[in-house]
Amino acid sequence: MTSFTETTATEIDSAELAQRVAVLKRFKTLLSQQRDRFKSYLELLDKQQGVIESGSAEDLLTYVEIEEKIVADIFSIQKVIDPLEEMYYSVVSGRDIASAETQEEVPSLKASLEKLKGEAVLRSSKNKELLSKRMLELRQEIKTLRNNPYAIGKNAFAQSNSASLIDIKG
Repeated sequence: MTSFTETTATEIDSAELAQRVAVLKRFKTLLSQQRDRFKSYLELLDKQQGVIESGSAEDLLTYVEIEEKIVADIFSIQKVIDPLEEMYYSVVSGRDIASAETQEEVPSLKASLEKLKGEAVLRSSKNKELLSKRMLELRQEIKTLRNNPYAIGKNAFAQSNSASLIDIKG
């Protein structure tokens, strides 16, 4: 027969259990939010690719501004996730704090989040390459326009050093 002190030492009191469950739920919620942010970022990168290819500078600027906001949001959520993840692993450490279903969701959320992160990095790199190529094309066009005197509205008569007044009376 076990003594009272042995059973209380192995059992978790209700306050600690509630704290552990709260940590698990918050961690799971933040991972889900981060996953959703990455999904919206991937959608934006797809749209941005089309804008880069079409060459609309104003639309591209709009997408870049939206991208900056999403990336800032991703980093701010990650700042909260990192310490919460440490807390989660220190709290969980092999103990039963919630249902097995909830505990199994965290690794699957983390795996899908890592997959989305990798995909976002690939698409972002692809868009950077496309943008670099487009910038090079635009630089070439500008260079060509600068070297062409007729393209900028200057014509041969305007550039010549001929007299601007003519004496017609003689």
